[in-house]
Amino acid sequence: MRDFLSRTRSILARTFRVGILDRLSSYMRSLSEGDRTIATALAVLVIFAGLLSVYGLEQHFLVTEPAYSGVLREGDVGAPRFVNPLLALSDSDRDLTALTFAGLMGEDGSGSLVPVLAQSYTVSPDGKTYTFTLRAGAKFSDGTPVTADDVVYTVEKAQDPAIKSPEYANWSGVAVQAVDARTVQFTLNKAFAPFLGNTTLGILPSHLWKNVSDDDFTFSPINTNPVGAGPFAVSSVGRDGDGVIQSFNLKANPSYALGRPYLAGIDFTFFSQASDLQSALLGHQVDSAYGIPGKDTLEAPYSRVFGVFFNAAQEPVFAHKEVREALSLAIDRDTIVNQVLGGYATPLMGPVPPGSGVPAIPLPDPATRIADAAKVLTDAGWTYDSSARAWKLAKSSETLSVTLKTSNVPELKAVATEIQSDWEQLGVPVDIELYEPGDLTQNVIRPRAYGALLFGMVIGNDHDLYAFWDSAERADPGLNIAMYSNKTVDALLEKARSESDPGALTDDLTQIDTDIAADYPAAFTHAPDFLYTVPNGLQGVVLPQITSPSDRFATVTGWYLDTERVWPFLARARQ
Repeated sequence: MRDFLSRTRSILARTFRVGILDRLSSYMRSLSEGDRTIATALAVLVIFAGLLSVYGLEQHFLVTEPAYSGVLREGDVGAPRFVNPLLALSDSDRDLTALTFAGLMGEDGSGSLVPVLAQSYTVSPDGKTYTFTLRAGAKFSDGTPVTADDVVYTVEKAQDPAIKSPEYANWSGVAVQAVDARTVQFTLNKAFAPFLGNTTLGILPSHLWKNVSDDDFTFSPINTNPVGAGPFAVSSVGRDGDGVIQSFNLKANPSYALGRPYLAGIDFTFFSQASDLQSALLGHQVDSAYGIPGKDTLEAPYSRVFGVFFNAAQEPVFAHKEVREALSLAIDRDTIVNQVLGGYATPLMGPVPPGSGVPAIPLPDPATRIADAAKVLTDAGWTYDSSARAWKLAKSSETLSVTLKTSNVPELKAVATEIQSDWEQLGVPVDIELYEPGDLTQNVIRPRAYGALLFGMVIGNDHDLYAFWDSAERADPGLNIAMYSNKTVDALLEKARSESDPGALTDDLTQIDTDIAADYPAAFTHAPDFLYTVPNGLQGVVLPQITSPSDRFATVTGWYLDTERVWPFLARARQ
């Protein structure tokens, strides 16, 4: 019966269509040739108008939204070795780790912390206990669920001195336990307001790592074929004949906790030199790169503070405050920023980077800086011996000269040369010694083998200055490279670490900035801008304040190269 009715409906519909066409054909034949031409033209116009109406309605009601497509070609300097949140050392390591791993928390475009693998968290009233609940659907890129055991494994491995993780200091003394499969708890010895930032640490899949011994941890092939819970997963890895990684192709992870990225993938190409990367960017071999200005360059505050740090233990002349003050006043920071650094920096007189809400300390007057610096010295009993071309302190027969040590990279070499010129205008002889970055760290900074060191401090977004200026951090591995000691500042640094009120924290930082600047333990020069050149069609890029270059990927899930038009109800369904 059903088949009979179906056939009947088909015959009737066909008869109706044929009937209409027959009558229309008969009507057209009855018209004169001129009338048929007019009727045909009118029919074409009606059809065209109908199509325009439909198109207009679509354009009126359809909305534009990012499309899930497009591959970004990123250039980077230096081949990665450890795509592992516990071992990442180089910028290329950290770039790939940021894209393939996820932490309990992450940063948004404003630099604020937001839950990622965590669904929620609570902090105890005393600020010592943090309890996180994991998202029910959180998965690694191999499809296995992220559990509290994975978090515990990752943190305990960070605390294992045998693997020498750069994350060790962040997690030392923190107790961690899995309350249940989706709940993990951290207990601190004392309240530490910036602790939440530590929970951005990427979580390792314990089912893949738990049987890897400490001895084999750094040699595991998983380090370059990672499985994480980040927005992207590994698609392929390209190596040269010696096994060195030359390319790393990533694909979108559809099960990422915060939603699939719009980009279908990111293809990394690695270069040995910045000049090679710059050539590749200009030659359109890559679409994007950081640290190289171009036509479409985005800028963001870089949470780094550069300056010349004085070490009186190595060079006693720097024990004189007037010497440190005079050398600082003589530096032409505007010239460093505008001519040496192309305007991509902010001049500084204190240790707190821009973007912290702390008022900037006024800069020396460029027109009188040399005269003002000379007056500071003469008021303290120094005299300038024109025949010896040097400043001398009569009461001790000390002379003032500087050996300035820094890294042999173009930017710092240029800054050092400008500082040398400024100090020689003051009458201070200056020698510059350049070191390769690794050599500078191991043989100069760690043993504190310098009198004057041009270097940059990497300040976290939490603006915790404790490791850089507390007197307990003067010896390696502490980061107090100025060998600075001030009990008042020590107390402020400790107070700031436990301060949860943003206004009170800003007040503490302002006082720290003022007190340290007044002691002149360093001649602070500038905070550089972070530069990220992207292709013209890349949309949705929002850069937070940058601590590490990998922070540029904070909003990567919202980046897109293509768009499409969809009905509003479909767009709402996809959000």
